[in-house]
Amino acid sequence: MRDVLFRLIGILEIAGGLYGLTAMLRRLLPLGTTQDAVFAIIGLLIFSFVLVAGVLLVENRPRGVICSQIAQLLQLPLLATPMFSYALHCGGYVNIYATLLHAPRLGYDWHLGSQGFVFAIAGPAVSRIGINLLALASWLALRLR
Repeated sequence: MRDVLFRLIGILEIAGGLYGLTAMLRRLLPLGTTQDAVFAIIGLLIFSFVLVAGVLLVENRPRGVICSQIAQLLQLPLLATPMFSYALHCGGYVNIYATLLHAPRLGYDWHLGSQGFVFAIAGPAVSRIGINLLALASWLALRLR
């Protein structure tokens, strides 16, 4: 059971990392502003790390478990405020979040077979905080010995 879970997590990391790399390269190549280039390079580094972690995990190397745990922790938080925004997912997500407005509300969203990276100094007018439950479950599964 452990091997099946690890392979599934590794496959999602490989797919999401590769898809994220291509998206960040496409974002970097038009040579826009310096800020866009910096954020694209940060995205390239993160998605490269997730891709390598997935490959190491599928190859059943001990370092793959540690790298994959870090990769899952990077995907855990969702933060979107007018001052700062951060979100990352590789392979899929199951998000539970709360919007912080006059009347706070809870919401959820999910998608498999995708990637996403948001890292910005500014953000939306309506603040949102949450957690990626798929990343949390994957991190907990990786802690199985």
